[in-house]
Amino acid sequence: QVQLVESGGGLVQAGGSLRLSCAASGDTMCISAMAWYRQAPGKERELVAVITSGGSTKYSDSVKGRFTISLDNTKNMLFLQMNSLKPTDTAAYYCHADPSRPDSFCSAMGYGGGMEFWGRGTLVTVSS
Repeated sequence: QVQLVESGGGLVQAGGSLRLSCAASGDTMCISAMAWYRQAPGKERELVAVITSGGSTKYSDSVKGRFTISLDNTKNMLFLQMNSLKPTDTAAYYCHADPSRPDSFCSAMGYGGGMEFWGRGTLVTVSS
């Protein structure tokens, strides 16, 4: 199993910055990609940023140029540096892991085939 625990959320003024962290534990060697999602009240959960185990990144248009996703493989920590925050960034932010590496160990553990792991979220509130 993979356990994900987010931290770093809080209240911040518009234009400010926050750094979210996601601590991954368990079978982290089976993770092929990690991502940050967010969900605002009354809205669907949306993808914010993705990073693969090889370091390739993608961002949603709404955060491109302001947010940076990074991964510390040594510490099994995922980060989201959020700068120039806007009130529209207010949401619960969730850490996501895709355990689909084709390693024999991972396959034996039953990973892949659409299996996903989620953290419980951390709330970010940006005031104007």
